[in-house]
Amino acid sequence: MRKLIKTVMVGCFAWLCLVMSAGALDFSDLDNPKITEAFVDGLVLPLMKNHNSPSGTVAIVKGGELVFAKGYGFQDIENHIPVDPEKTLFRPGSVSKLFTWVSVMQMVEQGKLDLDADINSYLMTFQIKDTYPGQPVTMRHIMTHSSGFEDGFLGYLIINDPRRVMPPAQAMEKYQPERVNPPGKQTAYSNYATAIAGLIVANLSGMEFTDYVQQNIFDVLGMKSSSFVEPLPDHLYKNMALTYAFEGGQYVEKPFEIVSNFAPAGALSATSVDMVKFAYAMLNDGEYKGRRILKAETVRQMLTRNFTHDERMMGMALGFYETEHKRLRFLGHGGDTQYFHSELVIDQQNDLVFFLSFSGTGGRVARSAFKNSFYDSFYPTEQEQLTPPADHVGNTDKYAGTYLFWRSNFSNIEKAMMLLSGISVQSTAENTLIIALGDKVHHYVEIDKNLFLNIISKDKIAFQEDDQGKITGFVLDGLPFMSTFKAPFHFTGSFNFLFLGISILIFVGVMLRLAYQWSGYKALSGSNKKAARSAIIVACTNLFTLVLGGIMLILVGGGMFSEIPQLFKIWLILPIIATLAGLYNLYYAMLVWRGRLCSGIWARIRYNIVTACGLFMCWFYYFWNILGFQYFS
Repeated sequence: MRKLIKTVMVGCFAWLCLVMSAGALDFSDLDNPKITEAFVDGLVLPLMKNHNSPSGTVAIVKGGELVFAKGYGFQDIENHIPVDPEKTLFRPGSVSKLFTWVSVMQMVEQGKLDLDADINSYLMTFQIKDTYPGQPVTMRHIMTHSSGFEDGFLGYLIINDPRRVMPPAQAMEKYQPERVNPPGKQTAYSNYATAIAGLIVANLSGMEFTDYVQQNIFDVLGMKSSSFVEPLPDHLYKNMALTYAFEGGQYVEKPFEIVSNFAPAGALSATSVDMVKFAYAMLNDGEYKGRRILKAETVRQMLTRNFTHDERMMGMALGFYETEHKRLRFLGHGGDTQYFHSELVIDQQNDLVFFLSFSGTGGRVARSAFKNSFYDSFYPTEQEQLTPPADHVGNTDKYAGTYLFWRSNFSNIEKAMMLLSGISVQSTAENTLIIALGDKVHHYVEIDKNLFLNIISKDKIAFQEDDQGKITGFVLDGLPFMSTFKAPFHFTGSFNFLFLGISILIFVGVMLRLAYQWSGYKALSGSNKKAARSAIIVACTNLFTLVLGGIMLILVGGGMFSEIPQLFKIWLILPIIATLAGLYNLYYAMLVWRGRLCSGIWARIRYNIVTACGLFMCWFYYFWNILGFQYFS
């Protein structure tokens, strides 16, 4: 630890000296190894320390030459094995998808696959549901994340037990999600669709997907420390950056994350040096150091925009997505597992690629901070002009509301996660927008019809409208693969949590009244006592369900990503009981008025308030798919 602190201090001092002596950095400074290393050291080391990231790596290729590659921290903390950029493997997560897309385009070059054909024609053992007759899902839809599938991951996307790995076709049939949009209409990032693409590559090539990528990409480019195989073969696993979480003030080793059931979407392990070989091959028309993986015209097709919700925004190429910084266009892909956070970037205009990866739960913040600082330091600043349209005054109210990403689940219990993922858009008196993204609030000003600019970051947001001019959603700069929809009021967290809170207060009041008037309750008889009992049961069962649910999530919530715990399955019995209790109470609510049970009209009104809260809970469990056992086992 003392050595790490000393290294951080030296790195910070070197970076400070660099900035003070050299002034503003320029893109040409990347040709100077000392300046590049001082900059990266001074940026990475504090980021890793501040965000509890035990290991990291950065590699940069410029003009076809590796100008920087370095590892930070330890691949194995216990044995003090440092990260080596040429040997230490990281988990690039969804950056893996780029290799799937290259494999797909190799099938296109061989005449085996048509990007615009129904993908069902390439599936052998099952078919994608025909939810929208005459509108089949194509490979182009899949590569632009506009296939229309809902999202899903809970309990099966990333697993810890190799015994749960199944043949790809079996996994794709078992975990097939619903189609919630016609293809080509909305973008919703899909791991499932990518895994389908990998299965199609396997079907057309006659090889296992992992073997195909090994022979046709890794071996060709000389990527000797890269593999989709899980668990890794011994000769590679010995160099794997171990998985850690920062818990209780120390790093705790976690199991190797297995993505084999969705391997084409995220199972890659690779070194940073290997990753920039691949990245530069894509920048250089499919070739790196004389080794070719695609024809030049194929690569140009891949890196050309194929889909966007708004031509004024960045969009999707074939598999790669566009981002913009200071009016410069970049291509690439990010990737996240639970414990690794990575980014691959291609800068076509300046003949540069870079890859970075950080481990640990704080690695996501470190990755984002590094990328932004890299751009700000080496690329010239050009301010976006704030020129609102003449008719923008007074027209921002129509944008206000809660928005949800189409990358959500609608058919099983994961739907409930939307309760916590709403994006609030508020209109101000100055006709600007205040948008809450995550834990930050951003201010946007209108610069064109339905187009707004972040006054600080200069990121844009484009709203979508229907034929009647009604706002239906928006898309964010940098996230062309995830559009949103304007949520109806009953989808919003504010509506649900308001009535959930009221119901809890009413139920608690019922139980307190019971305790306070226990003797009066015991004195009741006949239908009056049965009616009172039904109110007590609905209050008790719902409070019991909610309290135990909260405790259960605290105890096993984190483990639900890799497997549905038995405790959670048992808990799901409680909403069923609570719903039956609500219907039982509804029956007595009708008797209260017909049979004039309860003494006085106010008593009956109080009783019906309890009934209404019980019915709200019935709707809540049903609407958010908490009623029953709605999950993939």
